[in-house]
Amino acid sequence: MTRKLESIKSPIEAEMKEFERRFRDAMKSKVALLDRITYYITHRKGKQIRPMFVFLSAKLLGEINDSTFTAASMVELLHTATLVHDDVVDGAEKRRGFFSINAIWKNKIAVLVGDYLFSKGLLLALDNNEHQLLQILSDAVRKMSEGELQQIAKARRLDIEEAVYYEIIEKKTASFLAAACAVGAASVDQDQSVIDRVWQFGQDIGMAFQIKDDLFDYGEWHIGKPVGIDIKEKKLTLPLIYALQHATRSERRRIIYNVKNENHKAKKVKEVIDFAKEKGGLAYATRKMEEYRDRAIILLNTFPDNKARESLLELIHFVTERKK
Repeated sequence: MTRKLESIKSPIEAEMKEFERRFRDAMKSKVALLDRITYYITHRKGKQIRPMFVFLSAKLLGEINDSTFTAASMVELLHTATLVHDDVVDGAEKRRGFFSINAIWKNKIAVLVGDYLFSKGLLLALDNNEHQLLQILSDAVRKMSEGELQQIAKARRLDIEEAVYYEIIEKKTASFLAAACAVGAASVDQDQSVIDRVWQFGQDIGMAFQIKDDLFDYGEWHIGKPVGIDIKEKKLTLPLIYALQHATRSERRRIIYNVKNENHKAKKVKEVIDFAKEKGGLAYATRKMEEYRDRAIILLNTFPDNKARESLLELIHFVTERKK
């Protein structure tokens, strides 16, 4: 049964409301156009999973304070900036059911808005002398960029192996979720070994999160986006990587040809999806996701037993059992 975010938020409900106010303030600008766009962004908010990880990681270890609010706002500013830039790169016209920034205001403005959000996130840390938070999150953003570029390079050659896939998703997704947990911990606890354990917890759940996301592309759930979008973009994710590893030479050649040259044809995309299912790719990817989930749970259970830990456990199940 899917966990409800409302119950997961209960130990940090007041803090999340205060965070939303502070986040809106952090986005404000004296430039009218920019202020209009940031207003639009704040009113199409998503599930706010990453700020939840910040606050729950902090509350797991101590009392939420101003440093925690700064960490959560930085996380959301930098994450939002990456989404705005991703939509430009992908040519996406929708984000969470709303028109993307580039769809309404065009690419040039969208890129500049992303730059603005990045700078606001960095300045928020400097203005509050939060150099440790800045270090953790800047390192994560660097890894995200490397992961995306690595994936693009591999998509051109279609030669990605399972170990490389894990390396890519560790950088492009897990690193930022790990950083969100780590800055939450660092806002209340200065013990580096504790911060490192929380970071590892975040990385494990981030790996599970991305594998789950990649499984959506194979049409097992209704998620409100076109099935096979990764295939159309020549991205080899775990279900297909596994299937290709267990294919004959002729099957492999045919599927690679479809991905490389026929990815614009719905019939050929479906052929690739069916192949991944028949070869056990979806079942294998699901098992790997569950392994990362279980590692995160084992690590979580080494921390104090309190309401925040209970909510983090529920949040783990939410991100690995979600339907979209």
